[in-house]
Amino acid sequence: MESRVTWTPSQPSELRAVADVCERHNLTLCSDEIHCGLILDPDKPHVPVASLGENFARRTVTLMSASKTFNLPALGCAYAIASNPELRAKVRKAMAGIVHHVGMMGYIATLAAYRDGKEWQLALLDYLRGNRDLVEREIGRIPALRIWHAEATYLSWIDARALPINNAQEFLEEAGVGLYDGALFGAPGFLRLNFACPRSLLEQALERISRALTHL
Repeated sequence: MESRVTWTPSQPSELRAVADVCERHNLTLCSDEIHCGLILDPDKPHVPVASLGENFARRTVTLMSASKTFNLPALGCAYAIASNPELRAKVRKAMAGIVHHVGMMGYIATLAAYRDGKEWQLALLDYLRGNRDLVEREIGRIPALRIWHAEATYLSWIDARALPINNAQEFLEEAGVGLYDGALFGAPGFLRLNFACPRSLLEQALERISRALTHL
């Protein structure tokens, strides 16, 4: 029977714990590291799980793409890294007839992003840090909400379980702010906020959240 478990570790010790479980139970580890170019805290560098040792690498498939960092998802270019030839053959067999080949536009855009996009990426990270800090500061001022520090990516998780309403997502949508319901990700009572947007738009959204909850 095939078993699938998803988790988002962030520290080498957590990565080793996951890899150790896979080693103990002879499992293949599929590591989605597509957000690795969006590390916001400089003191928390991306650590590929396959880099922790040969034993981990031989049972790991690492999924990567430039699509998140450089906003290229519509061009359909992603890739998998498997250093173990037998595992690589299994991946190719599983892909056959399901995963399409990369188009020329996607290939060229990905190459250009990795080769020439570093300056743009650094500017993006600086802007996202500013947006993240704004979100955490403003949400932190609302007593009924709790927010976690976002070390990476452009997504903030908000604990709205203390609000005296049944559905915080619907309530805030009526106030003009579209957030993701945490129930979609197995976390009912939480909200996911995407802060990868112009700061003026983010400020407007945060002001609407504050105003709507103040009037409860």
